[in-house]
Amino acid sequence: MKIDKLILELESLCEKGGYTIRKERGTFRGDQCIIEGDKLVVINKNRPPEAQAIIMAKVLKQINPEDTYIKPAVRKKLEELWSRIEKYETLEESIQE
Repeated sequence: MKIDKLILELESLCEKGGYTIRKERGTFRGDQCIIEGDKLVVINKNRPPEAQAIIMAKVLKQINPEDTYIKPAVRKKLEELWSRIEKYETLEESIQE
């Protein structure tokens, strides 16, 4: 699956999970937040598409993806991204200790 198609699928899943997607330019990484009760995923347009996909994958992991239908090809890519995120977080924790 091409990254552009994956990003569209991930955006759709985030929106089904109650999030609004905002793509902005700036010097930030991007993440989720709640502003005045609205759940937002803020994505930096300047970041590579792979980094944008990882931001949305982190959000989707917290939404409880087992309750939502996800196309098999998208789920496979999400599981790969989740694995990469877990490895990174584990490495980051070991560095901090």
